[in-house]
Amino acid sequence: MRCLPFTAAYGVIAIAATAEVTTRGAVLAVVSGAITSGLGYCVWYAVLPSLGAARGAIVQLSVPVIAAVGAIVLLDEPLRSHVAIGGAIIVGGLALALWQRRLVPAAAPAR
Repeated sequence: MRCLPFTAAYGVIAIAATAEVTTRGAVLAVVSGAITSGLGYCVWYAVLPSLGAARGAIVQLSVPVIAAVGAIVLLDEPLRSHVAIGGAIIVGGLALALWQRRLVPAAAPAR
């Protein structure tokens, strides 16, 4: 905690010395940070009550897979084998965690 102010000050100085802030860049940063994230959180918190706490926690673990798919589709990132294998493991684990067996009451034994 004691280093944080010095690190933050250095970061601001280093960025200010080399960065060029344009109006377009600032607008895109605000849109991607505030508006898009805000809409995402609005949707998430609107859906969360219908999921319940346990399911909501499990579903939230899919975020890295969604981000990877978004990077591949929208940013033309290459699909690498370790990303595909990791994503499959995560989705498989989520499926196992969300899968519920329907418990059928056992029939009473005949007398």
